[in-house]
Amino acid sequence: MLKLTGLTLAALTLSAAAHADVDLNLGSTERVTRLFAYPNNCNVICYRNWTLEQTVEHYLTQSVQRDGYKTAKVVVKTDNKQLYANISGVPKGYDKPLTALLNAGDLAYNGASKLSADGKWTYNWYLFLPLGMALENRKSVELLHFPPDYSLTQAQDYLESKTTDRWATLLTANGIPDDQTPGYQTIIDIAPIAAPSSAGKDLEGVYNYFKDYQTTMVKEVSQNASGAALPMVAFGAPVRNWIKQQYGPTVDVLGLATITPSEGVKVPVLGSNHPSYIWYAADPEAYSGSDAQAKADAAGLKVMGQDLSAACWQAGMGSKPGTDPTVQLKSCTQTWQVTQKEKTCELFYTSIRSLTPEQAVAKCATTTVKSQLKQLKSPSLATSAPAPHL
Repeated sequence: MLKLTGLTLAALTLSAAAHADVDLNLGSTERVTRLFAYPNNCNVICYRNWTLEQTVEHYLTQSVQRDGYKTAKVVVKTDNKQLYANISGVPKGYDKPLTALLNAGDLAYNGASKLSADGKWTYNWYLFLPLGMALENRKSVELLHFPPDYSLTQAQDYLESKTTDRWATLLTANGIPDDQTPGYQTIIDIAPIAAPSSAGKDLEGVYNYFKDYQTTMVKEVSQNASGAALPMVAFGAPVRNWIKQQYGPTVDVLGLATITPSEGVKVPVLGSNHPSYIWYAADPEAYSGSDAQAKADAAGLKVMGQDLSAACWQAGMGSKPGTDPTVQLKSCTQTWQVTQKEKTCELFYTSIRSLTPEQAVAKCATTTVKSQLKQLKSPSLATSAPAPHL
């Protein structure tokens, strides 16, 4: 007779749970069409000529993959004008976070409809929900402004943008493996509108239309499957201002706050620069004088130190739930702005100035740059200016 230890039994139970079948009624053809922005990319000729069912399968497959269920299969079918999804190879109950996302999507659609009725919708905007991200095995949450239009029309991938790509590299610099960064990048955009990257100013007046959607999403994703609060990062001035308006606390860059999206749930929130802000802070054309380049480099180095510190906090809090947020932040700022400031410098010159690693090491060894590195922790640089979501 085979004797099962507690560990073996637990493993078998987990294996059985991970190979369940989940069936879900997604709703009417009309509902699914609007919640999945279908067709994603058609202007007479479709960039990808997918059916509605194929489009839904695409995003749901992204989710199961990013949740770590690599062998899971998604099949979507229509029956009597209702769409049904069968997801095999995922745990029982996997349908619950997906249902919650789609229900929140209905609130977003209602807000967008009111926005349009008030004459404030723009011809080149698309309602775009955060589809295709991890639904269950989330590690942290990112609060952003709005998704760029090409993430929908070209990539059909919410996590494919210059903004999210750059932040993923900062997470990997802080020890998160490449294939695990999607679990840390569950995004809530306060404006669920895919728009040109230059549309930030135009979108500033729309947030109140999506209040029900925003607060519902924050409530739904603020805890992991076991009920523990997930750390959140608030990127950019519009989002940090929204946190203050909606929940009360002021969140500056590398400032910590706690919000309570639902009773008894205390969520740590870290303020950060927008991931794209560094390209504006480090743009020599933004500065005057013969030393414009040096000023731009100094500003870029400071933002790089802040961004690496924020990503470090996110990585640490996400990988070790229950960590003290303040202790984690102090450790991260000490790492990237003091003890490893040369590494911060090298990452700036390779990723923002496109130098080779060897060129970056040489640059960071110069007297001028060494002097700039001493100023990494000084509060002189203003970092609250809004940046477009690229």
